[in-house]
Amino acid sequence: MKRATSGGSASPHVGPEKKKARLDSPHSNAFALLSSPATDQKNEGDGEWTKVGKRKQKKVRNVEAKHSNNPPRFFYSSREITARKEAVGISDLRELVIHLIGDGPPQPWLKVENRSSIQKVVVAQIPGLTNAVLNLPPLPTNPTANPNLPISIPAPAPTSPSPLPFVSQTFLHALPTRAPGDQSKMHSVLGAFFMGPVSGEEKKKRILARLDQERKQHEGETDPTKYMLSAEEMCNNEYPVPSYVSDVSQLGDGWVETPQGRKWTTVQKRCLTEDGKELTRVCVVDADTEKVVLDELVKPTKPIMDYLTRFSGITADHLTSVTTTLPMVQEKLLALLTSRTILLGHSLEQDLRALKLAHPRCIDTAVMYHHPRGRPLKPGLAWLTKRWCGREIQTRGESGHDPEEDARACLELLKKKMAGGPGFGEFKTDQESILERLSRSTSRATTGVASAVVDYGNPSTWHGAKATVAVACKSDTDILNGMLETLPQCHFIFGRFMELSEALEWSTPKLGTATASVPDALAALNTRLQSLHAALPPRTALLLFGGHSDPRSMASLGQQKAKFENEVRSGRPPEEIPKENGWTTAEGRALEEETGRARQGLAFLCLKAEG
Repeated sequence: MKRATSGGSASPHVGPEKKKARLDSPHSNAFALLSSPATDQKNEGDGEWTKVGKRKQKKVRNVEAKHSNNPPRFFYSSREITARKEAVGISDLRELVIHLIGDGPPQPWLKVENRSSIQKVVVAQIPGLTNAVLNLPPLPTNPTANPNLPISIPAPAPTSPSPLPFVSQTFLHALPTRAPGDQSKMHSVLGAFFMGPVSGEEKKKRILARLDQERKQHEGETDPTKYMLSAEEMCNNEYPVPSYVSDVSQLGDGWVETPQGRKWTTVQKRCLTEDGKELTRVCVVDADTEKVVLDELVKPTKPIMDYLTRFSGITADHLTSVTTTLPMVQEKLLALLTSRTILLGHSLEQDLRALKLAHPRCIDTAVMYHHPRGRPLKPGLAWLTKRWCGREIQTRGESGHDPEEDARACLELLKKKMAGGPGFGEFKTDQESILERLSRSTSRATTGVASAVVDYGNPSTWHGAKATVAVACKSDTDILNGMLETLPQCHFIFGRFMELSEALEWSTPKLGTATASVPDALAALNTRLQSLHAALPPRTALLLFGGHSDPRSMASLGQQKAKFENEVRSGRPPEEIPKENGWTTAEGRALEEETGRARQGLAFLCLKAEG
């Protein structure tokens, strides 16, 4: 799995001399620190503590020597890979990680020797690692050749230098992978890696808990308060929280909060952008009477750059004579609300942020109902309404959404939930995060496997919500530093490097950040991977994977198809659909071909040797 180098840490074989030296390595000095407290106890007159400390120290050294003398090894199984209908999937990589560092079953496509000797597993997703970028042979298209078998990586040569030398120096093979999706769509790679089915034992526990919950449902089944977000859930979903609810509340200028004081209402609003997004309309529906009690257009404070009509339903004509400002709307809302009022909406935190309003009692249909692929994904309101209420909303195409329609959909979803019980709208697929699965594993420690997720944005509210440590980053340099900082205390570390993807124009960089050229991005990535590998302790499994190939053609065709489908949903006859929004059979075939190419990826796997 790993490129052999002369005398370096990349050697896959550890000879007797190196094993003997391993026992005298600096790690032995680290173990000596364990005897320091015992020495202090001896100075106080109790010599028995020294003997106990030495016995523990000797036991640790013996265990370390056993693992050093029996290092782990990986072998791809060509027979098992050939027998597969598709390439190794992202979910297979997830299950491999659980096997290596947790209590998951072995994966038939990879043979692992001396698994218990593996100290840590470090995973890095690097979108952009493709055959073309790395100058590797393309996947075979010959019907007699299997495109799923590992690709041999040529050894480094001065005559043909690799654009990413670390890969050719460290790995022997590139494993073809396949991203999740269907014929015309690629699903989330991150979602497939982090979310998977629960174990049989955990599934049994969940079934018993669900049955107990349903038995308790007989009382108070018309009470909506059981579906309110707790203060912790509000913080985790980035809700603005009133100062009298949480001491972590930080509201800026122009913000208001509901005064402390039953009325039950739903709130929806539409916003637009100038140099950010601002409120342009707010709609409040009383849940008891189902009447609109407030519906106001709002004049933004700054010039409008994009009305976002396809989402907001707002055009320039709507706002021509509007004089109502945000503070005026806030005043009207505060006249309607008290701290006992329940606000209902879909991803309500976005509405409250646009209103600059902090409220303590909220119900969020995006949290109350589950996405079919599980947390941390959130379902869309239109999908929920069609799935659970049997009707369609947001069908006006380019004319945008109607906030009153959205508010009434949220109200209907809450009533369905109360009638059906807490389990209504929850998919029984029983999925969970890889981090939850590892936290229950006792293969490394009785307290579970400590994990870290280092990623852009705020991973603690997304796929890193269940991690022991979640590190928010703004650059690949931050990603590297976060992985290095969490390495000592965590056994599983995940990080995502995005600068190569941005250089390839696969993804859009954050505002205010410069995009490097592809050669510069590869050079910087090479340096970071070298630094990461050098910091890994011996017997650490390192997994790199790209996840997918260039998605731009697939995305472009997918957008064209979505325009056509919006025209059809709006009720426009096919002959009246503009040519630029049309869709042909040839374009359908092209979308399937581009989706197949985009779902192709590569993975690289090795073990850090002793040395």
